[in-house]
Amino acid sequence: MSVDDTGIGALLDALDARASLAQRHLALLALLDWVRGDRSSVAAAAARVRLVVARLQANPARAEQLRAYLATLGDTVDATVLLADFGFAPRTAFFSELLQRLRLKLLPATPETADAAELFAQALPDAFDTQWLATLDPATLAALGALLTRDAPLPGLTHWQHLLLEALNYCGSQILAAGLSAEMRLRMDAAARESRPFHALASDVQALREACIARPRDPGAIDEAAQRLRLRLDACRRAALSVYDHLEAHGISVGLVFLVRQVRARVLRMRELLDALLAADRPAEAARLLGRLAQVGQERRSLRALFAANSSLLAARVAERNAETGSHYITRTAAEYRHMLAKAAGGGAVLGLTTLLKFAVLALGLSAFWSGFWAGMNYAASFVLIYLLGFTVATKQPAMTAPAMVARLREVQDDAGIERFVDEVAHLVRSQVAAIIGNVLAVAPAVLLLMGLLQWAHGLAPLDEPHAREVLDHLTLLGPTALFAAFTGLLLFASSVIAGWVENAFVLARIESALRYNPRITRVLGVGRASALAAFLGRHVSGLAANVSLGLLLGLVPAFAAFFGVGLEVRHVTLSMGQVTAAAMALGLEALTSPALWWCVIAVPVTGLLNVTVSFWCAFRLALAAQGVGSVERDRIRAAIRARLRHAPRSFLLPPGTATPAPAADRGN
Repeated sequence: MSVDDTGIGALLDALDARASLAQRHLALLALLDWVRGDRSSVAAAAARVRLVVARLQANPARAEQLRAYLATLGDTVDATVLLADFGFAPRTAFFSELLQRLRLKLLPATPETADAAELFAQALPDAFDTQWLATLDPATLAALGALLTRDAPLPGLTHWQHLLLEALNYCGSQILAAGLSAEMRLRMDAAARESRPFHALASDVQALREACIARPRDPGAIDEAAQRLRLRLDACRRAALSVYDHLEAHGISVGLVFLVRQVRARVLRMRELLDALLAADRPAEAARLLGRLAQVGQERRSLRALFAANSSLLAARVAERNAETGSHYITRTAAEYRHMLAKAAGGGAVLGLTTLLKFAVLALGLSAFWSGFWAGMNYAASFVLIYLLGFTVATKQPAMTAPAMVARLREVQDDAGIERFVDEVAHLVRSQVAAIIGNVLAVAPAVLLLMGLLQWAHGLAPLDEPHAREVLDHLTLLGPTALFAAFTGLLLFASSVIAGWVENAFVLARIESALRYNPRITRVLGVGRASALAAFLGRHVSGLAANVSLGLLLGLVPAFAAFFGVGLEVRHVTLSMGQVTAAAMALGLEALTSPALWWCVIAVPVTGLLNVTVSFWCAFRLALAAQGVGSVERDRIRAAIRARLRHAPRSFLLPPGTATPAPAADRGN
């Protein structure tokens, strides 16, 4: 492919070692920008590189000038840190990292820098650079290697090999520091800790270095040292990953998970450096390494990658804590199904009282904040009472059950495992249906009974006719009810996140042990009461946090949204049914002929569906991120669920014994 060589001579002449720092770097950036061209053709960029090589080969003086330029560049910027540390986040703090990436995106960068990472990010800034580096042919790479190679301070090594050895040492020291940190050692597997994989890492790196600089050169000794280092890196990686086995018992620290992932990523970087050092085709391996670093640099500036990484950390912190709790909400037998109906009916009855108390709060005419606060306290107290009585609220379950479902995906290795998972999906859907039916069928008679008792005993009507019509106008399906129901699903999910976070913090800070044994607490409460309190909170801290946070979210979030002029409201299926029932009773028998009432009745199942699906979908996505479930496994699960829906749809609605599972052979259809 022919390319325009206009200006190439001037670009090469500008690579002058005697120029100022900024001018030297500007010359390099200009040459690489010329290589990229208009970024429309990778082949054209590779052809421009070949043209540069040809010009340098044809002009020895210019080639010597380039070597002098590169020597000055190497003395100015530290390429070792670039090779070893480029792309690794220095901190776990989300907002500081977000501000750093926004700065890189929005503010102009200066070429007047001695930071190799900053210069590299400007030199190879986008995905196109990775592509043209990958398409350079072996002859071009060999010629570039011959032109750019210079001797290192160490005997028998090129400057590139010297940089790689230094980078290995630097990266190894980072892994060593992480592996010997107190936070990781406390949670590392005992066998891994006793094997001391991190302690010998530095000596293995040094052994490789000595083998590389030894004279006479012994390829066998180099290969042996490299293999020993690779085995050591594998041992370090396994030791770091053993931390995950102890997170359930000791709590999940975002900082610790970040540290483990850093160790894993740095082990991979050391393997890449080793491959570049020992490769038979060193120019090709060097190009691959630089292309990989360019890709890492693009990810380092990506806001999407930052959100994905932090979502994964959040998932690891929350989803695992909710998995065990959520499994209690899944019914698997006919007896459990009937028990769920009974528990949901109890929850619906309590929420009947909650509905009337909400009308009482609204009747006080408080300001938006205090009205929302006391409504939230009403919800929170009701949800906690339901929880302590052993009843259930249907819409609280999905966000808890999703992590339990994803935890089952660990067992999906074959057709039998998929079949068991689909069984769990059917159990879950049946449980949700039973819970919603129990809640809705119980809240209506509870509201009617309580309103009747109030009118009989005190002559009080919790709702007059104008307010009843206003309730119907708000809850009708013809309004934004569907949107508000989906928004409520987000709040339901948020409460599960808060519950997982609180329980994890409770375990991580060892609050249960502190309550049980702290001398000041035992002196005040006594040993018996302190032990009982510790045991109670240990069992129920997640449930209490979920119920209190959900109540306050339902009450306060709309009030805060109204402060900013956003008309958000909550639509909870059980509370909506209770309000519709109260409005119908206030209007009397004539309400039964009103279309407004029936639009509200139709809106109830829509509200329930959106409450459940949105909260479950959010929790399921979070749990998938925590478990690292791939697209292949997801496709297999979808196919299996579709097959079950075709052959046994009633299994998603009725308890066992009334539906027959789909045959295993049909799951992949």
